[in-house]
Amino acid sequence: MDVPRSLTAQLYLLAYDPRKERVVTNFRFPYLLRAAALTDLLLTGRIADDGGKVRVVSEERLADPVLDGLLHQIAQSGPRPWRHWIGKDTRATARAVRDELETKRWIRVELRQPFLVFNRSHVRVRDTRVVKRLATQFSAALTGPVSRVGDHEAALVGLAAAAELGTILPRARRRAYKQRIALLSERGGPATPALRKVIQQAHAMSGG
Repeated sequence: MDVPRSLTAQLYLLAYDPRKERVVTNFRFPYLLRAAALTDLLLTGRIADDGGKVRVVSEERLADPVLDGLLHQIAQSGPRPWRHWIGKDTRATARAVRDELETKRWIRVELRQPFLVFNRSHVRVRDTRVVKRLATQFSAALTGPVSRVGDHEAALVGLAAAAELGTILPRARRRAYKQRIALLSERGGPATPALRKVIQQAHAMSGG
């Protein structure tokens, strides 16, 4: 069974709650997707860290609308801190990830109360076996031999932990694997600690 390859798509699908039968999001989720997109670009050699700032290495396209759009945005702007890019255009990125997954038929977007001013939508995964496979891979990275964990899987765990993605890493699990998460987070690249700081700042500004 195939699964999406990008961190953005994988984390979006891992936010699926089988009990509620929908993707569960919160204020941290759009920041998570932005950080994931940056990490995707980093792992594919399109960008690099330059003294705490994001620098474009290659503008070669990846045939992924979300990643190619972000890469173009960074190239047009010039080097800026990782936190800047994580906090920029978050809603647009979240919508773009959702739209791409819907286009590729990984998910189905259902509008609720369509005749009201503020529409609400529920996102359902078309084949929950995809989520189960991703969750199995995630668990292997969290509990299996560290030597077998690739950079992509390490980044997936680090990003999910930084955003407290409860569907895959509830609080009890984060506590139980605190040391492993810290170890994998170090391999995930600069976007992971930057994501943590952005979320902390957003939480403080909201009075939480």
